[in-house]
Amino acid sequence: MVPAGMAGIAVLGTLTGVLVAVAGGAPRSAAPHVASPAAAYPGLPRQAAAADDGPVLSYPGSGAPAGFSVLAASLLSATSPKVAPLRRSLQADFLIVSPSSLPRSVLGTVLRQHGVLAAEQIEAVRMAINGKYTAVLGVDPSVFRSFAARPTAKSDALWSGVAGGGIAVSYTMGRLDRLPLGGTVRAAGKRTEQLRVVAFGTMGIGGVDAVVSHAVARSLGMPPGNAIVVSARLADIKPLAGTLARLAPRNASVEPLMTVVEHPGSPGTQASGSNPGTVPGSGTIPAASATSAQLNVMLRAALSRLGLPYVWGGSGPRVFDCSGLVQWSFAQAGITMPRVAADQARTGPAVPAGQLSPGDLLFYHTDPTAPGYISHVAIYLGRGWMEQAPQPGENVEIVPADFGSEFAGAIQVNPRLAASVAAGIA
Repeated sequence: MVPAGMAGIAVLGTLTGVLVAVAGGAPRSAAPHVASPAAAYPGLPRQAAAADDGPVLSYPGSGAPAGFSVLAASLLSATSPKVAPLRRSLQADFLIVSPSSLPRSVLGTVLRQHGVLAAEQIEAVRMAINGKYTAVLGVDPSVFRSFAARPTAKSDALWSGVAGGGIAVSYTMGRLDRLPLGGTVRAAGKRTEQLRVVAFGTMGIGGVDAVVSHAVARSLGMPPGNAIVVSARLADIKPLAGTLARLAPRNASVEPLMTVVEHPGSPGTQASGSNPGTVPGSGTIPAASATSAQLNVMLRAALSRLGLPYVWGGSGPRVFDCSGLVQWSFAQAGITMPRVAADQARTGPAVPAGQLSPGDLLFYHTDPTAPGYISHVAIYLGRGWMEQAPQPGENVEIVPADFGSEFAGAIQVNPRLAASVAAGIA
């Protein structure tokens, strides 16, 4: 924690601001020690799995549905700032971030490294938007749009609105925190301002829920140019990670924004990131699933939270959002998980729908502004049922597992890999 008035510009090592869930809090009701939820809830009938037994994968380059457009407020006029058209789409692969401004020379050095396709200096901090802390980027809209999820990148209205002094927030944040499209929100950095919400559009970078212009970022007190976003060639991602770590100033950290997934026996690798799509499952560390004892504790903890309210950004012990419930429940079993669903999808190998076991995680694409982005997670309970923290106004619940069109895939959590992912963004 930092003193009041400074929390808005604290860079907690990463944009996602991962915090280990604090154990404790009296459960609403005691849940029995069970090997599977069937013993705790014998009345639950068995649910049939989907006919499609494999995960639905979204790969870089997948577009938005026909006729889809980013939700933007009707605020633009002939005098609205003009932005450069989208000329190319880039994968945001790394973020170099520091608590203070980075020398401009660091950007030049990064751009000269083998494998770097593009890099841009931005502002990146966590601050309160209407009282909820989230990652906010300050950018040049004409340049940074290339790094955003493609549907968002293509929206001239969104980027013109940002250039004109507004704030664009993710569809998830806007919907779940009930922000007013076209209305104003209170942004609290070193200084507090009322900003107009010009659009809902996911940036496609895990944990980033808002973007403003450089001018607005600096008026809020963000340290100018304290971060650099980097796009790299796939084949050079692994060696480049070490190079960037050596080049970064002492007070800066290099945060990976993707995972390279290596499939045994396959001819190549694939970058699994949140721009524009995230593929559930990672094979970078040999599979070693949680023990039965750990899963018993995790499931018992999750079941003890039934009926508690959904709050966007909530991570327990009394309020939860979807990924907060997952993180808190695993923490009770001594397993460290990253904070957001897109990162939780990287914490274990993929599991086909027909081979699910209690404790596996189910992931969903629910954000129309970035159809390939993983934005929801649930805990599989067995017999075709799952537990989730659904949305504002609802409570943690048990529902039939959903294998419909929004289903993105499932994983079996590997504690070692989960800790590695969390440490890489903590």
